[in-house]
Amino acid sequence: MSEEHEHNHEHSACETHCHCIRINNLGVKLGKDVILDDVSLHMHCGELTVVIGPNGAGKSTLLKAILGDVPHEGTIDLKETATGNQGNMKIGYVPQSLNIEREIPITVYDLFASFISNTPTWLFKSKKLYNKIYEQLKIFSVEDCIDKQVGKLSGGQLQRVMLSIAITPMPNLLILDEPVSGIDENGVRDFYRVVNELKTKYDLAILLVSHDLHLVKKYADKVILLDKTILAQGTPDEVYMNDSFREIFGE
Repeated sequence: MSEEHEHNHEHSACETHCHCIRINNLGVKLGKDVILDDVSLHMHCGELTVVIGPNGAGKSTLLKAILGDVPHEGTIDLKETATGNQGNMKIGYVPQSLNIEREIPITVYDLFASFISNTPTWLFKSKKLYNKIYEQLKIFSVEDCIDKQVGKLSGGQLQRVMLSIAITPMPNLLILDEPVSGIDENGVRDFYRVVNELKTKYDLAILLVSHDLHLVKKYADKVILLDKTILAQGTPDEVYMNDSFREIFGE
């Protein structure tokens, strides 16, 4: 679940050994309809940036543009301050939901291996690859699911498996399109705690689309209020005090 994009680098205020992702004047049009207009934002490693906004605000389109799945205007740049050289940008992605037939006999190992190995898993099971996948699943405490059928997993287990895949290999940017469908309230809270631990332990830049304003306020380092363009950005407190936030969410 990682994609590689080459980007030019530019100067910024990140610390040494850090990477920064800078989105400049990003725009998306569908025919004559403007979906996103002049979106500019800056993400640092070790920070959770959360995008909030009303339905139809263009939140998922923003993620798709960063992933290169929809044509866009503007630029997306990665800078590694340690070298200043150009490099490849690795993006890990977890979608909102996965359409997996419950009865398909594919195991977590098979699913994981299909993303990170070129060898067909039905030919043979590589012990080395099996152990690598086991260790990656262990990060999210789902190593006991490695031989289970994907369709038999709970929503929370599947989410953790997809997170494991998304950080193999470790990306520069992890994009999460609020992958909490089919998960109860406790599972959603666990998800935010896991994301917070991931950000801290691996110094990851994480971009998350969310509708849970309470948990966003608790865990986000930076909030982007989006409605086709950026209406406000800053700390949760700064954005939640903004007039545009109050108009949209009535809080």
